[in-house]
Amino acid sequence: MKSIVIKCGGSVMEELDDSFFKSLADLKNRGYQLVFVHGGGPAINKMLELYQVPHEFENGLRKTTPEVMEVAEMVLAGQSNRKLTAMLEKHGFEAFGVNGSDAGLFKGEFLDQEKLGLVGEITSVNQPVLEMFLSEGLVPVITPIAAGENGTKLNINADYAAAAVASAIDAEHCIFVTDVKGIFIDGKLSPHLDTEEIEQHIKDEKITGGMIPKVTSAMKAISKGLNSVMIVSGKDKFYENGSWVGTNVSAKMEVFK
Repeated sequence: MKSIVIKCGGSVMEELDDSFFKSLADLKNRGYQLVFVHGGGPAINKMLELYQVPHEFENGLRKTTPEVMEVAEMVLAGQSNRKLTAMLEKHGFEAFGVNGSDAGLFKGEFLDQEKLGLVGEITSVNQPVLEMFLSEGLVPVITPIAAGENGTKLNINADYAAAAVASAIDAEHCIFVTDVKGIFIDGKLSPHLDTEEIEQHIKDEKITGGMIPKVTSAMKAISKGLNSVMIVSGKDKFYENGSWVGTNVSAKMEVFK
């Protein structure tokens, strides 16, 4: 079973272009089974402000009180998940939206309850449930929420959730969808970079601004056990006729096939 895990951030979800879905169709036609993990940060922020719920970040992770968790789950499961699932359906995919905590799909434990509250890390992925969806030709669309002890819901970083899924099903590729085609160095798209090269490019200020959090997310996902992560654009074709357009970020220099 050839599979690809696709992480789609909440900020880029609104900008997904028809050409992006054409690339997905090309992958499907080549026998790849697709799994989506998505975020919803901007929409969560907007709803927290609307309900006047205090919120803050600690080292890039959303500090999650019970009040924040209630809003986050409402937005992720009730808005972002519905939206992405509907977009996939519109483009001809049989998508199935699911909360990560359902049926123990994601089980987790507290990352640092004292500092971060209900923020967790995934300890296991229910592989048989995922395989059930895939065997039926469905595209699972999963929220980054895990079930902790006694049914506690835990907020999971979507990058880490995607990495956990990719490892669990031994996916051939893990793709991070962004608003750019990949990493540009000296004005040229780099097809592949390893983490050591990226760190040097950041020091040399060849990777700057909004690209830094994108490559940092990819490197963190690799630190969770992945061999590589592909950074692609949700606004353009990223795969056509067997060729990829994007940047493969790897622990070691490897050619992305």
